Amino acid sequence: MAAIMKSASRGIRALAALAILAPALLAGPPLKGFETYVQAAMKAWKVPGLAIVVVQGDRIVYSRGFGVRRLGQAEPVDERTLFAIGSATKTFTASLIGMLADEGKIRLDDPATRYLPGFQLADPYVSAQVTVRDLLTHRTGVVGGDLLWASGEFDRDEIVRRIRFIPPSLSFRSMFDYSNIMVIAAGQALAAAAGKSWNAAVAERIFSPLGMAETITSVRDLPRDGNAATPYDRTEGGPSPVPWRNMDNTAAAGGIISNVRDMAQWLRFHLRQGVFADHPLLSKAYIKEMQSPQTIIPREGKWARMAPDAHFQAYGLGWILSDYHGRLVAQHPGGIDGMSAIVGLLPEEDLGVVVLSNLNGNLLPASLMFRVFDATLGLPPTDWSARNLEAVRRAEAQEKEATERERTALGVIGTGPTLDLASYAGTYRNEAWGDAVVGFADGKLTLRYGKEFVGELEHVQHDLFLARWHNPARGTNFVNFTVDIRRQAAQCDIYLWLVANFRRIDSGGPSDAAHR
Repeated sequence: MAAIMKSASRGIRALAALAILAPALLAGPPLKGFETYVQAAMKAWKVPGLAIVVVQGDRIVYSRGFGVRRLGQAEPVDERTLFAIGSATKTFTASLIGMLADEGKIRLDDPATRYLPGFQLADPYVSAQVTVRDLLTHRTGVVGGDLLWASGEFDRDEIVRRIRFIPPSLSFRSMFDYSNIMVIAAGQALAAAAGKSWNAAVAERIFSPLGMAETITSVRDLPRDGNAATPYDRTEGGPSPVPWRNMDNTAAAGGIISNVRDMAQWLRFHLRQGVFADHPLLSKAYIKEMQSPQTIIPREGKWARMAPDAHFQAYGLGWILSDYHGRLVAQHPGGIDGMSAIVGLLPEEDLGVVVLSNLNGNLLPASLMFRVFDATLGLPPTDWSARNLEAVRRAEAQEKEATERERTALGVIGTGPTLDLASYAGTYRNEAWGDAVVGFADGKLTLRYGKEFVGELEHVQHDLFLARWHNPARGTNFVNFTVDIRRQAAQCDIYLWLVANFRRIDSGGPSDAAHR
């Protein structure tokens, strides 16, 4: 009977939450003309579809979808259209850990090995010292490591096991080093403490009590022919559709799929400092800790663009923190194949914004968030869309020019591969990153790395090739073979997010080479 009453009570809370979710449009100030601005900005960025929700206090003041779910089809984006929120998921993981910490089931400053006995880094000292807090706040010194999850080859446990093979790039706790794989490890520590998977914990502890009934944690749960946006990649010819990315192995760091109708509940929960429908789910003390600087973020490059005109930038627990006109900003962007999102708070103004879109690598969500911030603060309306679009185009032009200069410098006219192409075919292995398989068919080389990187190799010069991946979201990467003439064997260096040496394992390979 107690279980039945508890279930009924939870259902009543969810219904009460949904009642507050009645769509509201603020036609007058401070968002007057906002819809015209959104539509013009979407055209400039070539974003097919977008949804936005603005929450102030405990009510929705703006909620609407724009554009279409899929180009060439009529179905519009609305408040219930599903998008991937990408790395904005990290705030959910940090909040879940807080809920367990409030119950004494986990402690932020416990060694990670207390919950993950097999967890190791390359440095034994750091392995013993790294804490759950370190995993959440990007300061272990292990930079990147995204190949472990991006290949799609390894599950969560195997990703955590292979972290030990990645050499550190920075000293422990010395600098900000954004790392998805460490948040995956934090998710596994959370699961161990909770006694259930991260997916089950987030559904039970957050989605259910907040009434986020349509939010899911896997592409496998997407509704067939349902209300979901099609992911699009930015290409020179315009938006190009790409498959939904399976993020099951990195769910704690970027796997949530939601809509603005549900995400409004998430904003309300944080604006009410962990209370929802009069029920405290997370302590105010932990909410304060989440919004307190843990690791300083250097204000440069893409990080500086995320916090315009800020005096400081830091990572909290799941939030990227900065100041804006004297107010604290807590935000987290999210970007995966074909999707870009932003979740942001102005806690002192009791304001929250979520923008979801189906085009990867666009800064329109952040631009619209700051447009809403300006309106709320009574500031002159800055055209953040134009400002960010110009910055992106300038950065891309510089990158393209640099790439062309590099390719021209590398190119040696009239050179060919050292070996006949068929001799390069084989399996190459890296202890951390796994296997890369080079094939030969119809006079051409192919490359398959994991489940996500599949394409053809185009000769550039000598033993340097360009990998053109079938999925346009993967872009292109250089692949270089180092050949041992005496043994007629090849070693393969694959340039993806980093340089990694893959040694041939299926025939007499060359001598060991240092991991670079």
